[in-house]
Amino acid sequence: MSNAVSGLPVGRGLLYLIVAGVAWGTAGAAASLVYRASDMGPVALSFWRCAAGLVLLLGARALLPRTRTVPEPLGRRVWRAVATGVALGVFQTAYFAAVAATGLAVATVVTLGAGPVLMALGARLLLAERLGRGGGAAVAGALAGLAVLVLGGGEAVVDLRGVLLALLAAAGYSAMTLLTRWWGRDGGLDASGTTVGAFAVTSVLLLPFAAVEGLVPHTDAPGLLLCLVVYVAAVPTALAYGLYFAGAAVVRSATVSVIMLLEPVSAAVLAVALLGERLTSATLLGTLLMLGAVAGLAVGEARLARARRTEGEAVPA
Repeated sequence: MSNAVSGLPVGRGLLYLIVAGVAWGTAGAAASLVYRASDMGPVALSFWRCAAGLVLLLGARALLPRTRTVPEPLGRRVWRAVATGVALGVFQTAYFAAVAATGLAVATVVTLGAGPVLMALGARLLLAERLGRGGGAAVAGALAGLAVLVLGGGEAVVDLRGVLLALLAAAGYSAMTLLTRWWGRDGGLDASGTTVGAFAVTSVLLLPFAAVEGLVPHTDAPGLLLCLVVYVAAVPTALAYGLYFAGAAVVRSATVSVIMLLEPVSAAVLAVALLGERLTSATLLGTLLMLGAVAGLAVGEARLARARRTEGEAVPA
């Protein structure tokens, strides 16, 4: 199931995305512990997340052997870094602002719910990617599961400003995914380089806002705070985004958006298993719906890749 354009097997790309989605789901719990242990604000945490993640990625690139690729023009690399970094910065900042304005539940549903719709439309118009009936049903099932999972408690309060900010976050997230997929189809996308460039641009964009909020937090447990920030920078940031950019380059955009809905599933499981939250019927039903949608789209993506490979082998160049 090799992708003939980028060289990364589609099956491995799906696995990368699944791991990234699960890792993203741990960021919320880690962030809540950061807020309990200090007075660090969300923008400052986002800045340190990206800046420390950038340092970790640069260290990994220096230590690990690199695959030889055809060098890209400097202008193209700068353009990709700026475009991806701006999209990532809009996504993170608008999402945190939406959470503050309308609450975590509504912000999550609108951002992650609008993402698959925007990506499906963008992929159809810009990349000529079709979901088909089965894919459309899987997306609908995933969105239903997301709504049940996050809004099942019935305590959500809708604020128009928060909804608009969440839609802006979804637009940034969709643009980031569509751009990655577009560049991956051109061939030879350096996922590690894309991640490094995006983190560098996002860190620069967030720095002034983080400075106003307060870069150095006050805490009575500096060791614990340092461990938490390092974890957030390493696992749900450097690792997860590196895997995300690699997988998004070879997997259809709408499929990417649904697989990344594993983030709230992971967060819900973590909340029940480690944070003592009660397992409700809404949590269970929403989780099952979303896992079913993810599994269905993953199988469909693998079959499509296998069919394309067979066609390529049947018609020699």
